[in-house]
Amino acid sequence: MPVKNRFAELQDEITAWRRDLHENPEILFETHRTSALVAERLKEFGCDEIVTGIGRTGVVGVIKGKTDTSGKVIGLRADMDALPIHEQTGLAYKSKTDGAMHACGHDGHTAMLLGAAKYLSETRNFDGTVVVIFQPAEEGGGGGREMCEDGMMDRWGIQEVYGMHNWPGRPVGSFAIRPGAFFAATDQFDITFEGRGGHAAKPQETVDTTVMASQAVLALQTIASRNADPIDQVVVSVTSFETSSKAFNVIPQRVQLKGTVRTMSKDMRDLAETRIKDICAGIAATFGGTVDVTYYRGYPVMVNHEEQTDFAAEVAKAVSGGCDEAPLVMGGEDFAFMLEERPGAYILVGNGDSAAVHHPEYNFNDEAIPAGCSWWAEIVERRMPAA
Repeated sequence: MPVKNRFAELQDEITAWRRDLHENPEILFETHRTSALVAERLKEFGCDEIVTGIGRTGVVGVIKGKTDTSGKVIGLRADMDALPIHEQTGLAYKSKTDGAMHACGHDGHTAMLLGAAKYLSETRNFDGTVVVIFQPAEEGGGGGREMCEDGMMDRWGIQEVYGMHNWPGRPVGSFAIRPGAFFAATDQFDITFEGRGGHAAKPQETVDTTVMASQAVLALQTIASRNADPIDQVVVSVTSFETSSKAFNVIPQRVQLKGTVRTMSKDMRDLAETRIKDICAGIAATFGGTVDVTYYRGYPVMVNHEEQTDFAAEVAKAVSGGCDEAPLVMGGEDFAFMLEERPGAYILVGNGDSAAVHHPEYNFNDEAIPAGCSWWAEIVERRMPAA
């Protein structure tokens, strides 16, 4: 395939971009160097329009085809931000920033979309317009939401949008996708039980928040086991338990719990929030204490649109010879906000036998570059064939 051949030629150059990004990770919206580098590359490629500052530090590039009789506009999105993790790979190009690391492969995503943008700017062998979207703050900051709220979709008339993520454990360059709900909604909760502290030798004079909170940790698990439909997905995880006193002989006045909820449907999301509040209120009342529950709604369920998913799978088959059905993923992905605004699809590309994402020994596999770049380029050339 000509596209794959061109990306094989460009692989060393794209790899160099990727490794430079890996050495210089930036977290959340602080992608100033990365965004500037992306904008500089897009200018070198000859993009027709380059706009920075969308979604705070996001970058958008516009590439027009040789013709535009179709009026079609397709968006291609990559995320740019790193994670607050101390890298332990020992690579020659390891992170230069202590406590920051590209542990999810966003350096690879950015480099591959830059590679696709370079190719599409060179050839322009399509009928329509491509909008390349480089997004900050995927790792919990909601950069995709902020780019949408800045009017990105309407400003450039984007009609469909496509995204990609590398996937450790899959053969390098292979693809997997699924229609419908794909990545989970990701919410958080903060629960504070208030009682009456006192001496550990006189529990009868206290309202014991440690007992209340312990009961809550166990009772919250009944949301999945006794409230949820067994065929629906919900994960409720209490991840932090902190008492107001650290002494051996003090029953604490206050206990704070923190945790996360992962769901695959709006109804289950609503149920989980309601049950968390009701369970905690009941436990506090039973023991004579009070409770404050704050529930934060994070990323929504990421839902692939059926038509675009079928098309994305066909492109993947053309690039790599096959495309598997991906499993449900209980992790979150803020590409969900873009898919709420426009039809589109999100696909996984194999990263080989690497450490898992978000692990200090993870590294993006540069051998996946030709397949990833080719998929994005073929999305454009097949969806908007030259007139």
